[in-house]
Amino acid sequence: MSERKPYKTDVSDEQWMLVEPVITAWKAAHPSVSGHQGRYAMREIVNALLYQGRTGCQWELLPHDFPPPGAVKYYFYTWRDDGIDQTIHDLLRWQVREMARRKADPSLVVLDTQSVHAAAGVPAESTGRDAAKKVPGRKRGLAVDVLGLVIAVVVAAASAHENAVGIALLDKVAADTDTVEKALVDQGFKNAVVAHGEKVGIEVEVVERNPAQTGFVPQAKRWVVERAYGILMLHRRLVRDYEHLPRSSESRVYWAMTAVILRRLTSATVPTWRTA
Repeated sequence: MSERKPYKTDVSDEQWMLVEPVITAWKAAHPSVSGHQGRYAMREIVNALLYQGRTGCQWELLPHDFPPPGAVKYYFYTWRDDGIDQTIHDLLRWQVREMARRKADPSLVVLDTQSVHAAAGVPAESTGRDAAKKVPGRKRGLAVDVLGLVIAVVVAAASAHENAVGIALLDKVAADTDTVEKALVDQGFKNAVVAHGEKVGIEVEVVERNPAQTGFVPQAKRWVVERAYGILMLHRRLVRDYEHLPRSSESRVYWAMTAVILRRLTSATVPTWRTA
């Protein structure tokens, strides 16, 4: 890595040791036809992606001491298509769960959705309007474990019904793990999600709100998914949906959570904007 003044979003040596083996293995599996090893350090590519995720800057506004935007963009899309973003995230998530003396994959997940505005230029065919929340844009669905770690993410048009997102989340959870037995959802999810859960072997429980409660009241166990959304909002690239493809939006979630997990694994200080 070239000598430069570090950014708060840069991975430390200890954090890079957790990520580097996956990327090295990926590079070994994708050798250049000409035998070229690549002009840019992979650590700097990762640093640029984490910087962009946290600050929300456009590709062309990445600082000049990072690799060129075209190179960073190439690896972002390539790793997205090859699933490297999720592979890195999932391997780190398993380590966090192991530190908490839990099995690699959970038996219980919590599902919820969040609608966010889409930026100008995002294709209209992949966006819509959430009629309930009055939000035009995209709907982000998460399945998290009891630690608030992401197990699955789905991004769709905001006009998509909660059932459609819930069903897609259950399919992803069932495909990626064989340990999940139960999912908790709020009252926005209907019988279709419960029925689909039976098909994939996951019991879906609708957690009903106490009618006597008013205002925002965290629900037992379900509050962890709300906290996860709050953490993601610290990453400015996720405050709006800037991505042309929903799959790119999902990748941004994985990279944001990877940054969070790396700090947990290395007991690093969380960057804050309050001192800026």
